[in-house]
Amino acid sequence: MVRCVYDFAEGGRDLAGLLGGKGANLAEMTRLGLPVPPGFVVTTEACRAYLAGGAEPAGMSREVSQHLAALERSAGRRLGQPDDPLLVSVRSGARFSMPGMMVTVLDIGLNDDSVEGLAKTSGSRRFAWDSYRRLLQMFGATVMGVDSALFENVMTEMKAVRGVPDDVHLTADDLAALVETYKRLIRDETGQDFPQSPAEQLRRAVLAVFGSWNGARARLYRRRERIPDDLGTAVTVQRMVYGNLGADSGSGVAFTRDPATGRRGVYGDYLPDAQGEDVVAGIRNTVPLSDLEHLDPRSYRQLLDHVDTLERHYRDLCDIEFTIERGTLWMLQTRVGKRTAEAAFAIAAELTDEGLINDDEALARVGGEGLARLMFPRFDVARVGDPLVRGIPASPGAAVGAAVFDSVEAVRRAAAGENVVLVRQETTPDDLPGMVAAQAVLTSRGGKTSHAAVVARVWAKCACAGPRSCPSTSTAAASPPGTAL
Repeated sequence: MVRCVYDFAEGGRDLAGLLGGKGANLAEMTRLGLPVPPGFVVTTEACRAYLAGGAEPAGMSREVSQHLAALERSAGRRLGQPDDPLLVSVRSGARFSMPGMMVTVLDIGLNDDSVEGLAKTSGSRRFAWDSYRRLLQMFGATVMGVDSALFENVMTEMKAVRGVPDDVHLTADDLAALVETYKRLIRDETGQDFPQSPAEQLRRAVLAVFGSWNGARARLYRRRERIPDDLGTAVTVQRMVYGNLGADSGSGVAFTRDPATGRRGVYGDYLPDAQGEDVVAGIRNTVPLSDLEHLDPRSYRQLLDHVDTLERHYRDLCDIEFTIERGTLWMLQTRVGKRTAEAAFAIAAELTDEGLINDDEALARVGGEGLARLMFPRFDVARVGDPLVRGIPASPGAAVGAAVFDSVEAVRRAAAGENVVLVRQETTPDDLPGMVAAQAVLTSRGGKTSHAAVVARVWAKCACAGPRSCPSTSTAAASPPGTAL
């Protein structure tokens, strides 16, 4: 019988093939003594067995139950316990990073009873109902197959009725009403009720992650990145920590160096009172990570220490996700970060100068394809004139094309030989075909660490986020150069 589950404390980055990149790096951070919420990993071998046989491998359910029981004992509460629920996240994690291509489900364990317990223990009824609506939205879309746009439409209508710009301004009663609407939506679209059993939620979420390995967008991404189809994905199950508990909480993404240029410094995005998915999905405009120094100086100093530890340990640019829960910093993920060709050359040279890698390692990290990508197109500013808007330079370059507001239409018009720029409020993984077809991507929301930005940098696609009108020619000229579209 194949072993299917490993605790974080049992692994390390040398087991990336078995535990996936996410799970192996969580295990590595645990071994380094960094503050990682405890959890366990269901292996890629279990995924391959499930995909080959159409059923979970023998013994997997028992192993998951055993590791969950250990997690419950360490937390002092049970999954979905009505008066004080333990909640977990379920995330995909293949050996090679595939950002946003597979399934994530947060807040597993919430139901009609435990949401009231979470409200009491957290002291925030709004937080509890916000967490429940997030679970319904993610579970309904990724596990039960409901079109995610239907949930977004309901949310948009609610914000319009209440006259608020984003979900942060919705009240607890608003969110409770959304929960009921989401449950009806799931029932209407699938003929099934959202499962109230926490154990059933966990089981179905794990199997949905396995199934997402063969999803259309994941297959397209693997073809583009030349990732073998037979690797499978691991599943990480981790105790939830919350960035949406108020002004003293938040989530962010940090890079040990600028992934666009390779320069050392504080780079990344932060969102107060938000979960990590809000940051990478680009659904709200972030603030620069440097703002955290003023918002929470203690957590900021701790983060800088951990960032330095990770870069020296991995001897490379690291991409780090973190959450601050009421002033306590938690490290949720690290991986060797995606970067532009310009950054790859700069980082390899600097790490060599710092003695972290030798000349042979430096040469192995760059190549002919990267050298070709250094020749990014640029506009002749003197001929183009003053910009109308400036945005966050998510991925460098310049592009010209017809503005297209739908991914399917972008694919169709590009196939007909037309240059197009995909324009979206924010991209989702379903927009991947349109991103491939377009010359560039422009999003009205998001930042340097959203999924759109990460994917664009990997593929040397020009991308710009959060455009804002230039108030005057003189102001525009004084602004730092950004991505041009």
